[in-house]
Order: sequence, then structure tokens, then C-alpha cells
Amino acid sequence: MRNGQAVAGGVVALAVAGALFWMLRTDPLPVDLATVSTGPMEVTVTAEGMTRVREVWSVTAPITGTVERALVQVGDRVEQDKTEVARIRPAAPALLDARSRLQAEAAVSEAQAAVRLAEVVLAQAEADSAYAEAQLRRDWDLAHRGTIPQRTLEDSQQKARAAGAALDSARYELDLHNATLARMKAQLFGADGDRSDSDLCCVALMAPHSGSVLEITDQSARLVQAGSPLLTIGDLGDLQIETDLLSADAVRVQPGALAHVERWGGDGALAARVVRIDPSGFTRVSALGIEEQRVHVYLDIVSPPDLRITLGDRYRVFVNVVLWSTPSALRVPQSALFRQGEGWAVFRSVKGHAVVTPVEIGHSEDQVAEVMSGLSEGDKVILYPGNQIADGATIVERALE
Repeated sequence: MRNGQAVAGGVVALAVAGALFWMLRTDPLPVDLATVSTGPMEVTVTAEGMTRVREVWSVTAPITGTVERALVQVGDRVEQDKTEVARIRPAAPALLDARSRLQAEAAVSEAQAAVRLAEVVLAQAEADSAYAEAQLRRDWDLAHRGTIPQRTLEDSQQKARAAGAALDSARYELDLHNATLARMKAQLFGADGDRSDSDLCCVALMAPHSGSVLEITDQSARLVQAGSPLLTIGDLGDLQIETDLLSADAVRVQPGALAHVERWGGDGALAARVVRIDPSGFTRVSALGIEEQRVHVYLDIVSPPDLRITLGDRYRVFVNVVLWSTPSALRVPQSALFRQGEGWAVFRSVKGHAVVTPVEIGHSEDQVAEVMSGLSEGDKVILYPGNQIADGATIVERALE
């Protein structure tokens, strides 16, 4: 009897112990795990940039005149010293108001009268010169026969020279008044819309460099001053990228640094290289109204032109400038890291339990960080550890749906 009671008591005790164990037992926490791996890694700084032709050639008007309607269109291919890109003809004379026209016509009449007067003076001078020459010939014959004294011959010679000089003066005076008349008539040129053969004389401007027409100031014919820009030409195969970085990022960039050009509109990323960093920064207000000190950075596109045929001048791109890179780094997802005091730590998965493991972190990028110590390749770490995860907690990897 007593043995039966003892067995029954043992069974009850075992049942109570089992119930307590079942009640106190905790289910394993489902977690997401990632594997610590070795692979290439690079740290970049991202900025928005704009393409631009490295060398832009500007065609300007060499003279003041009327440029004809554009001979080329934006995007046209031109060849150096072969393609005519613009043509300039002399400008049409300005229109005269009523007063100016009357003054110009009066000046022409005055010049015409002066010409007629000079013609009369010339006729008189020609007559005097002819008479003096005839008198000189008669006195010459008489002097050789001894009929008149030598002094009379000398007087005739002097009068003939004076008459010749007067004739020359009259001729020059007539030329002077003819030139004045032409100048006065020039003031009336074009006042009635008349044209002359001089309007057909044009200055042809040839392309100073081979490339594509990037911009035309104005398609229409118009009056331009000397030095006015007409169009710009550039080689789309020789592109640069201009971007600006925060000064704190720019000091970490070195000339020659590699960069990846993304979101430019084509397939894949283009390769570029930093060629120049401006020594002086500038202030720019961000979209949030914060003043930022930025620095211009220039990059050369090193990808072959046939991979970026559609990329043009002043196109928007996004540039990832490489600050640091290595072909082999021990990497851990940043989502597995959490702060532990002054350092970093992760939860490793060891035989179904979470184990807190301090780690030393080196470089970091968007999603992964470089592990300097604390982890080994192949270790499993918990991603996004929550408050329920503690050191020694039982865990199970969440099944992928």
C-alpha cells in the first residue's frame, strides 16, 4: 500500500515538474541572420554634377554689320576651316530724319556748286597757261634772233611757270571739290532704300574648330556690334563633369581619384577620374535653408565615347567619388551593429544562441562596414537586433517566404 502511494506520488511530482518546465519554457526567437564575408569595398561621396565640353569655341562678329540668318543649326557637325558658320555684310545706312535729310541735300548742292566753280577756275587756268606757253615760244624765237633782250625771255619763262602752277592748283582744287561732293552724297546713300554693289560684299566666318554646334545666340538676321557672340562650338567626345562637394568631403578627395558616374540616362555606370579641385570654396544655401561651404571638383570621363554617344553638354549626372577602396575587406552589414559603451558590438549566432561580441570597425559605406577585429569570415550575425534579443537568448533563423 505504501509502495503504491509512493509510486503515485512520484508520478504526480513528475507531472508537476513537467508542467512547470512547459510553463517556464520560452520559444526560440526568430531572427534574420547574415554571414560575415570578405570582398571588395569602397567608400564614396555622392554629389550631383553636370557635364560640360572641356574646350568651348565661341564665334564672335569681327566687324559691326548685319549677320545673315543662321547657316547652321544646333547639333550640326562642323569642320575646322571648312564649314561656313556665319556671314556678315556691311550694315545698312541709318535713316535720316527730315532736318538731317534737308541738311544733307543742301550740303550736296553746296558741293556741286563748288565743283562747278572749280571747273570754271580750271578752264581759266588752262587758258592762261596756254597763252603763257604761246608767248614763251614767241619770245624764245625772238631772243634767239636777238630781237628782244634776254630779260624779256626770262619774264616769259617765269609767267609760263606761274601759269602752269596755277593750272595744277586748279586741277587739285577740282579734285578736292569732287571728293567733297562724293562725301556729301554718301550721307544720302540708303535714305530711300537704295542698294549698291557694296552690299554684296560679305565676311564669311569659318568654323574655328571641329565639333558640334552647341548654341546659337539668335537664328534671325540682325545688326551686330563687333565682338558680339554668334554661336559656340564644342567636341562632345571631350566631356568633363563639374560638381561641387562639401568642403569637409573635398579635403578627402585627391586628384586622380576614381569616380563612378551613375543615373546619367544610359545603361550601366561610366568611369571618371578627378583632375582638379578648386583651391577656393563658395557659399551655397541648401534646400533646407542651411548655408554650406562647397568646392568645385572637375572630373574627366575615361569611358570610351562610344559608350556615351547620347551624353551631351550640360547634362545632369550623379557622381560617386571614391575616397577609399580595397579589393579584399572583411565586411559586416551595418544593420547588425549596435553601440556598446564607446564601441560597437554584434550578436553572433552560436549553436542557436545569441552571443554579444564586441567588434572594431574601420571604414563604412552605405550598407556594410569594415571589420578590423572581433569577427571572422563565415560568422553568422543577427540583423536588426531588437530589445528582445539578449546575450544567451535562444534564437532560430527566420524562414524565408
